[in-house]
Parts: sequence; structure tokens; C-alpha cells
Amino acid sequence: MLVQDGVKPIVRWGIGHALPRTALRAAARRGDLQARLVAQAAVSPTAALTGLFDEIRAHGPLYKGSFAYVTTSHAAVREVLTSNDFRAGVGAAADGVLARLSEWSATDVLHPIAPPSLLATEPPDHTRYRKLVTRVFTVRAVENLRERTEQIARDLLDRLDPSRPVDLVATYCALLPVTVIAEILGVPPEQRQRVLELGTAAAPSLDLGLPWRRFREVESALAAFDAWLARHLDHLRAHPGDNLLSQLVAAREDGVGLTDLELRATAGLVLAAGFETTVNLLGNGITLLHDHPDQLAALREDPSLWPNAVDEILRVDPPVLLTGRTCLRDTEVGGVRVREGAVVTTILAGANRDPAVFAEPSRFDVRRANAREHISFSAGRHYCLGAALARMEGEVGLRTLFERHPELRLLPGATRRDTRILRGFEHLPARLR
Repeated sequence: MLVQDGVKPIVRWGIGHALPRTALRAAARRGDLQARLVAQAAVSPTAALTGLFDEIRAHGPLYKGSFAYVTTSHAAVREVLTSNDFRAGVGAAADGVLARLSEWSATDVLHPIAPPSLLATEPPDHTRYRKLVTRVFTVRAVENLRERTEQIARDLLDRLDPSRPVDLVATYCALLPVTVIAEILGVPPEQRQRVLELGTAAAPSLDLGLPWRRFREVESALAAFDAWLARHLDHLRAHPGDNLLSQLVAAREDGVGLTDLELRATAGLVLAAGFETTVNLLGNGITLLHDHPDQLAALREDPSLWPNAVDEILRVDPPVLLTGRTCLRDTEVGGVRVREGAVVTTILAGANRDPAVFAEPSRFDVRRANAREHISFSAGRHYCLGAALARMEGEVGLRTLFERHPELRLLPGATRRDTRILRGFEHLPARLR
């Protein structure tokens, strides 16, 4: 048993990361556009990927890569994400040696892209989960948090010494959303730093091709996060509070609530996604506004543009690069035949730069009339539950920062996260005045 326990992680890593990494590197050398995109995404900002987005789009609605169809067409991405002919995720084939090895080596630790996560389930389970979460995670509930979010932003800025350089990710971009989501979900103040550390460590779990050491770190973080969630939910059952997670624990639909496994998966996703992507939105937004002083000046002249500016930031440099879907039955996308079992990788960032929808798509324009047509929150039944929260936090966080420190200047030394799917900054040094 001990030998098996030691071998199973190696098998999981081999199937999920080592084999795909080797295959992708070989395909990239052959010029496969999907493989080239995966390789460049780890080292390039989104703007630098625009040429590849255009190359893929030049092949039509769908580009047939070595491993999957790929699309950067706005229309095709939306069609795939909203179609009932596709399911979320890109799971392994149901039979064959690799499938049997995957089943044998599987872990019972919750994973954000494995059932019962909302990201990986479909109706009827997905409908039931989402209905229960939506009842306690409403737009009205989020808007009621605006004043508290403004207070948190001011408090965080009060702690910073304007005369000394600061890392805006560590001192502001990360702390604002983790504080907000922690209050929403009833996480005690003394545990928030731990939740932030676990969420950050688990972020690469969405990527393919992880090195062995990073893979083990991610699995360890996911296991620790799962154990923490179990303890936190037990506490809320015994001591329910005035927070959304306590409401979710008690929520029932036709007398049926979420099971413990479903509750941990849903709460974990809401918690992690509630700050991970918003950290990226804030960091990406600060950088775009700093590098485009004319756009920042437009916001100072007309503060009513801030909500639209957040959507333009989400369009130009989205926190999530792509998502995948598997074809459930023979169908067509944009007139292209797609067979059952085929995988389609929808490049959200590429769709956001489709010139058929966005004039001068590489131009950052806070006045852009159709900025909200971006697909950064996905579409269809898997549209992001936290979209309203992310927009509100982005608006409050960016506006408060630039109003307090209009002379903010970014310093050399900014580093981007090395994750491929989640896109943002790990460090963002700045001088506030």
C-alpha cells in the first residue's frame, strides 16, 4: 500500500503533466499554433500573444491543432461556450491504458477542474449547485458590499508609507479581494493570510505541463486547502454567522442542500476564484492605466467612465487566458464539422482582440462603447458567478488607489506570474509619490 501511495502521484504527474509537456514541446517545434501558444503563454504578456491570436484566427472559425481545435474568433468562442453540444472540461478518454491508469492513480483531494466543481459539472448537478449559490451570491448582495469594499481599500492604503517603494501586489492587489471574499465567507481575520497563501500555491493547478516539484507543491496546497475548508465548514455549522457561506450551508432547493463534498468543492471554488482572478484584474489594471496616462486623465475628467474602464481592462488583459470544452455529439461550429469527443480550446483573450467585434482591438480605450462585449467571464451556463463582485472590486480598488495617489509610478522589477491560464503580476513595485 505504501508503495502504491508513492507511485500514484508519479503516475498522476506523468499522465497529467510530463506526457502533455513532452508532446506540446514537440508539436511547438513543428509549428503547431496551439503548442506555440501554450509555450509562449508562460513567458509572454497577453499583448505579446496577439500575433499568435491573429495567426490562429486566420485559419477560420476553428484551427485544427495536434491535440484540439483552437479558436480565437469571438463568434466561435461564444458559440462553443453557449452550446449544449459541448461540456465543460477536457477529460481523458473513457477507455484505454491511460484512462485506466488515471482511474487507478486518482486522488480524493478536491480539484478546481474536476467534479463536483462548478467548473467541471453539467446539468442537472450544475443547475442545482448554481441555483443554490446564486440565491446567496446575488448582484444586490454584492452591491451592498461596495461601501465596505471602499473602506477596506482606504484602510489598506492608510497602512502604506508613501515615501517608500511598495509592492502593490503584496500590499494591496492581493489583500483587497482576499479581505472582501473572506468577510463574505466568514473567514476569521487570523486565517486570511493562510487562505491567501494556499490559494496562491494552488493557482497553477489549472495548467498543464507542471514540473514535478511544482506539481507536488500544488497537490499539497490543494490537500491543505481542502482540509482547511472542512474545518471551516464544521465551524460554520456549529456557529452560523451573518455571511454568505453560512447561508450556503443552510440553503435548500426542494428540501435538498449540497452534500459535504459538493459544499467543499463549491465553497472552495468561490473562495479561491473570489480573490485569485481579482488580484490579476487589479494588477493588470494598474499597469494599463499607468502606461496610458491619457486614459487615466480621461477617468479623472469623467469618473463615470470607471465601470467601462474595468471592462476594457478585462478585455485587453483578462485574468484568465483560455478554457476548454469537449464535444458531446457531432456538431458544427462556424460551419466547421466537429466530431463527438473532440476538444475545443476557446482562447478568451484572443476573442477579446477579434477585429470583427472590436475596432483597433490592441488599443486600450476606456471610452470604448462595446468594451462589455468581452468574454473574460466566459459565457453560457458557466458564466462567472463572481462577475459582479469582480467588476465592483476592480472599480473600487483602482479608483481608490489612483485618487489617493495620482502621482503613482511603477518601478523596474515587475514580474508576471508564470502560470499560463491565470494571467497577472506576482510583483508590482511602485512609488506612490
